[in-house]
Amino acid sequence: MSDFFQFIIEGLTTGSFYALVALGYTMVYGIIRLINFAHGDLFMVGAFIGWTGLMVLASAHLPLALALLIALVAAMTVTGALGLLIERLAYQPLLRAPRLSILITALGVSLALQNGVLLIYGAGFRTYPHVLSQAGFELHGVQITFAQIGIIVASLALMLALYFFVHHTFLGTAMRALAIDQDAARLMGIDVERLIQLTFLLGSVLAAVAGVMEGLYYTQINFFMGFVLGLRAFTAAVLGGIGNIPGAMAGGILIGLLEAFGAGYVSSQWTDVFVFGVLIGVLVIKPTGLFGERVVERM
Repeated sequence: MSDFFQFIIEGLTTGSFYALVALGYTMVYGIIRLINFAHGDLFMVGAFIGWTGLMVLASAHLPLALALLIALVAAMTVTGALGLLIERLAYQPLLRAPRLSILITALGVSLALQNGVLLIYGAGFRTYPHVLSQAGFELHGVQITFAQIGIIVASLALMLALYFFVHHTFLGTAMRALAIDQDAARLMGIDVERLIQLTFLLGSVLAAVAGVMEGLYYTQINFFMGFVLGLRAFTAAVLGGIGNIPGAMAGGILIGLLEAFGAGYVSSQWTDVFVFGVLIGVLVIKPTGLFGERVVERM
């Protein structure tokens, strides 16, 4: 029984990363009906920017907490700006084009980001400093570290903050109106282009936070990490009901738990089979996801 609860803790930790990235997928899809396959690579870029910041600050002998904060803010800023640049240059000119055109562009942007990081940092793994302590406590045979608690709590706080923003602020209401009908929203005086940019900015910032946290937790990063995690986060968004923010949160956690139980009770070599098997099953049995896509409101 202790193994069961240990897998839950591990699944919640991993699922927190998936949920944060899945939110970017579901927000962009809810606004412009685009599956942004480059989003997972923004997660990877955020991890590398955070690593670079920590390496630079390590030589300055700054206090650890301050160095982490500066590196995180730098990752959020650079990745957010990159997300805005991608939306402006790659996606905005194609918003009125056929969906296939913008989808192919998203795949091209994904490859460009991967190869750009490959050229700058190389193909080898980069290692984050071991700054997260393994200290924690044992509860009925279950080992829980303070780092795991911090990651889960921080991710949950970010997800709840995003939910509150979308559902209880003026800009969030405008975003939900835009998700329903862009033309009607424009007639009501809503700045459609600015809100689309805001959506990309928020998604990119959340991806950067997830990238830095995963780098700190697992310590090793590489230029291809965003592709695999992006596919799993996309699966989480589809599982919860793509276009549905609470669904993306729940889907990320469920995929994390599925991965942890699959690796623990079967084999870690089969985790991708389990995860993408779920994707196929959801698309065949219930394409709208577990929460179902709302007809009136998609965000």
